[in-house]
Amino acid sequence: MERLANIFWLGVKELRSLRSDKVLVVFVVYAFTASIYIQARGTSSEVYNASIAIVDEDGSALSRKIREAFHPPRFQRPELIRADEADDAMDAGRYMFVIEIPPLYEHDLRAGRRADVLLDIDATAMLQAGVGSSYIQNILTDQVTEFLTRADSGFQAPTRLVIRRAFNPNGETSWFNAVVALVNQVTLLTTVLTGAALIREREHGTIEHLLVMPLSAFEIAMAKVWSNALVILLASGAAMLGVVRWLLQVPIAGSLWLFMAGVALYLFFATALGVFLGTISRTMAQFALLIILMLIVLQLLSGGQTPVESQPTWLQGLTFFLPSRHFVSFSQSILFRGAGIEAVWRSFAMVALVGAAFFAYSISRFRRSISLSR
Repeated sequence: MERLANIFWLGVKELRSLRSDKVLVVFVVYAFTASIYIQARGTSSEVYNASIAIVDEDGSALSRKIREAFHPPRFQRPELIRADEADDAMDAGRYMFVIEIPPLYEHDLRAGRRADVLLDIDATAMLQAGVGSSYIQNILTDQVTEFLTRADSGFQAPTRLVIRRAFNPNGETSWFNAVVALVNQVTLLTTVLTGAALIREREHGTIEHLLVMPLSAFEIAMAKVWSNALVILLASGAAMLGVVRWLLQVPIAGSLWLFMAGVALYLFFATALGVFLGTISRTMAQFALLIILMLIVLQLLSGGQTPVESQPTWLQGLTFFLPSRHFVSFSQSILFRGAGIEAVWRSFAMVALVGAAFFAYSISRFRRSISLSR
């Protein structure tokens, strides 16, 4: 009981120390509010308000129908330009897309002949250009098919593709980005708070005060772990309810309690990472550089930014032992697909096993650093 009491009161001291650090408090609040909102709304893989022009050398009913099919919010209202203006307009960056409809386009299609439409793309905006070209191709295909179906009752497209979007019917990028941003902030802030607490003790000279007390290294480390983990757990819960669910209107399909249980489990790994980096760093500057080195790799390999399946096969085997990969996996399964414990227990178990092993190693390393200080 005395050991538990020591851990509790040392943790309370950590919470008071965090409260007195105004910059760190503002950083935590910003990370779980404005930062999540900005990442969700500010970055998108969809096409919005793209500038487009049409060179209509046909002047037919079909070409007018195609021109009227492009409208906000995906595209701006198309502008009609001449063929000799297209190159200069693209060089000046006035349009992202220029569609050139050739003469006799409708006539050739009615006669059953092949007719080509030229699409010029400003590929300096790589993501928007790629997605936008798919949108334009689909719009052209739909308009031509609809026009020819009305003109020729016997016309039938060889294939009819029926698309059903599961879990995100409108393809809202902000839904996905919001959850990924929250998951990344949990890893970042937990590691930063725990590691910064250790370095702050060393830089302020208060570590010597703890060393002369009848306290073990385990008690000192556990106090920092539970106090900082509690802050992140409360902040992530508030961000999930206030920012993701209420402000961004992201529907949560699964149990929030199950998701928070997974966050609490993952915090053992994240706090252990903070303790580990805090013990090998001598200054806050070194700690910041190590954070950049470690967390960028964890975020890139976790499957939050790109699917794990797109990684090389040998790398997929290595990322299987990263708790961040399983954290992203069960977070998306619970929040988007409504998965229960029977579907995510393997990810939970992997996070628990790897997190516990790394936690034990970090505590033992911290114990050795403390013994050397004594």
